[in-house]
Amino acid sequence: MKTFKPVKEGKVREIYDIGDNLVMVATDRISAFDVILKNQVRRKGAVLTQMSKFWFDYTKAIIPNHMISVDTADMPEFFRSPQFEGRSMLVKKLTMLPIECIVRGYITGSGWKSYQKNGTVCGICLPEGLRECDRLPEPIYTPSTKAEIGDHDENIDFERSVEVLEKQFPGHGADYAATLRDKTIELYRTCADYARSRGIIIADTKFEFGLDEDGRVVLGDEMLTPDSSRFWPVEGYEPGHSQPSFDKQFVRDWLTAHPDSDYRLPDDVIEKTIGKYQEALTMLTGRALS
Repeated sequence: MKTFKPVKEGKVREIYDIGDNLVMVATDRISAFDVILKNQVRRKGAVLTQMSKFWFDYTKAIIPNHMISVDTADMPEFFRSPQFEGRSMLVKKLTMLPIECIVRGYITGSGWKSYQKNGTVCGICLPEGLRECDRLPEPIYTPSTKAEIGDHDENIDFERSVEVLEKQFPGHGADYAATLRDKTIELYRTCADYARSRGIIIADTKFEFGLDEDGRVVLGDEMLTPDSSRFWPVEGYEPGHSQPSFDKQFVRDWLTAHPDSDYRLPDDVIEKTIGKYQEALTMLTGRALS
């Protein structure tokens, strides 16, 4: 049996090159504040993979995506083991674009802090009188650069995203930047409407895109998971204060309240975290984690 080693390891995912395609494996690692925590959240990788699969299927009419299969029978024999089962995705190779495409439908987190200071979020002026966690009049696109592990992403404006893309793809920066912005907003609107009908508010999220061998913009990485999004319950939603969540904001809040934790979570926080992830999966897809 041929064995494989990751060609890239991110905060959560490991990427294996199998020749014509890649296998992306979502581990049980969890990160917060751009730091990988010292313990893992059991079955988290399986939740991320199943949720991304659901959204890739749901949105394939809006934009093509990189997913081929999540069945390890479609992958080399090396991946047909409990270590990889349920958490692996066979995907097309893409030339990834160096922009994280962030969209915000509600004002919270760093956006709320910025708004309190000067009425803007990432340089975008917002109406006066917004409360914490208020729904914005329209979703806003606030891209950032992609940082290496241990570094922080840098928020940039649309014009700067054009420059970043133009540097890597001369003559195409403006077109790619506009496509990323427009598809990000369209994906968010479509998925946020669906999620709301299932009892979940998607407050914000991020997407990543790449180019396929024909030069088309394709959706890649993960999609609308609790790792990349803020999920709030519709029931009980009330602006003016922070909201309960189904995502890793719970972990961020615990770490903030326990600055001496050395980025290690107690068992009860781990169990509550995976419980929230699994609840979100069931609410959105109608299926429990298999």
